[in-house]
Amino acid sequence: MGRILIVEDEPAIAELIALHLRHEGHEVRQATDAAEAAERVREALPDLVILDWMLPGESGVTLARRWRSDGRTKELPIIMLTARSEERDLVAGLDAGADDYLTKPFKPSELMARIRAVLRRKLPEALDSAVVVGELSLDPATRRVHYGRSELQLGPTEFRLLRFLMTYPERVHSRAQLLDRVWGDHVFIEERTVDVHIKRLRGALAPAGCDGLIETVRGAGYRLSRPQASASAA
Repeated sequence: MGRILIVEDEPAIAELIALHLRHEGHEVRQATDAAEAAERVREALPDLVILDWMLPGESGVTLARRWRSDGRTKELPIIMLTARSEERDLVAGLDAGADDYLTKPFKPSELMARIRAVLRRKLPEALDSAVVVGELSLDPATRRVHYGRSELQLGPTEFRLLRFLMTYPERVHSRAQLLDRVWGDHVFIEERTVDVHIKRLRGALAPAGCDGLIETVRGAGYRLSRPQASASAA
C-alpha cells in the first residue's frame, strides 16, 4: 500500500489517523510542524500527505503552496485537515494545491475513503490493482509476475521496482526518483544501488526473453518500454 505522511500537531488526532492507516496496510510517518514535514519530504517522497491547516509557525496552506511550486513535489497528493469550515476556507485550501479537504471533527472512515479515492486517482501503483504492459503482467495482491504464460521469480525489491516502472511505461525515471518512489524512507542508500537492482530485475526477466523491456537512457535513468508489435510483411 502507500507511504503516507501525517502532518498534525495534535498527538491524539495524529495517532488516531496513524492507527487506521496502519490497519489498512499503509506505511506511516509523522511530523508536528511545517519545518519537520518539509524535512520528511526532502528525505523521502511519500505517496500522500495528510496536512493540518493550523500548524505551529508556517501554516499548512503555505507549505502546500511551496510544495506545488517545486518540480519534485508538484504532483504530491495532499489531503488537508482543518477546523475551518467556511466556503472561502475550502476554496483557499484547494487553491493552495490540496487534492481534497476535510473539516474537523471528522469520521476516520470518511478520511480513509478520501485517502483511497486520492490514491486511486493519483497513484494506481499504491493500490492492489494488477498492472499489464503488453504480455507482462504484475499482480500486487498475489505477488506474481507473468510474461505470457511464464511465471517469473522476483525478489521483493525487484517486484516493487518493476511495479513502479510498469505503472508509468515509456517514462524515464532518474536514479534519485526511483530511490524516492521504490525505496522510500531508506534515504542513505546510494544511487548506484539502483543499478544493481535493475541488473537483478533484468536477470529475473531474462528467462522469458523480456529483459530488453528495461532500457537504460544514458545520462537520464531507466524506463520500461512497451513491447513493439512486429511489423507486417510487405
